[in-house]
Parts: sequence; structure tokens; C-alpha cells
Amino acid sequence: MNRSEKEQLVSQMREKLVNAKCVVVAHQTGLTVSEVSALRRDMRGAGTEFKVLKNTLAKIAVQGTPLEGLSTILEGPTALAFSCQDAIAPAKVAAKFASKNDRLKLVGGYLDGQILDAKGVDALAKLPSLDELRSKILAVINTPATRIALLAKEPATRVARVLNAYGSGQ
Repeated sequence: MNRSEKEQLVSQMREKLVNAKCVVVAHQTGLTVSEVSALRRDMRGAGTEFKVLKNTLAKIAVQGTPLEGLSTILEGPTALAFSCQDAIAPAKVAAKFASKNDRLKLVGGYLDGQILDAKGVDALAKLPSLDELRSKILAVINTPATRIALLAKEPATRVARVLNAYGSGQ
């Protein structure tokens, strides 16, 4: 890769990382081609990108951006997972894969202006998704209305049961 290709790659990565809602840094040592392919497939399915990048290029890409704090953890066989759409998806997919395969280790990450350590990324991965939170809120909102409807219907149901018992008893 010549210098101009490297500069182009760095500028593309800088743009993607700055626009990302969440970035997860992981060390991947000894992953087979099929394992990396499966991980990339899972990442794409969640709307997340997974990129293996030389540390020097990654450090240049984050230099002068809010993600500059990631430079300290960009050492060793590093891979980046990031998403511009979902703030939790990269952490969820990476943590799920890391729990099954010990050759991928979560090192840290970035979320909403904060640099996270491995525990922070793991905690982020355990959060419910936006759709799950919406469904829980809707359930909480609908519960009182459902209970009121059942209570309003109950007296009529009791009268109908009494009349039915009285009618079938003769």
C-alpha cells in the first residue's frame, strides 16, 4: 500500500469513526478466516462495521478527534467495530462473539464522548436495545388501560354467569 492509499484509508476511517455512535476496540489473536467471516457477517447483520487496521493508521485516524483517547488502547492485534446507527450493536455483537471465542478480547471503546474500558463495553453490551426499551415502555403504558377495561367488564360478566347458572339449574 503506497502513501496516497494510506492517506485515503486514514481519511475514510476518520470520517467513519467520527460519525460513529459507538466504537469498540478488540484484540483478535489467532482467529481463523471462517471465524472472522462469521464475525463480520454478524456485524453486518446488526448494521455494524468490523475493520482490522494497523495501529499506526488507526492512531492517525483518531488524532485530533473526540476519539483521540482510544490511542492508548490501540496496541497489539487490534480490530475496530463501529456503527453510525445503533449505539449498542457493536458492543452486543462483539461481546456475544467474545463470550463464545476466547481469541477475541474486548479492550475498550468509545461512546458519546467517553472512552470506555473493557468493563464499560461489557456493561454497554448488556443494555437492552432501543426496540426492547420501547416495548417495555408501551407495556407499562398499556397495563393500566387493560386493567380498567377488565374491571369495567367484570360486573356484566358476573351477572351473565348468575343468569346462566339460574337458567341451566331449572
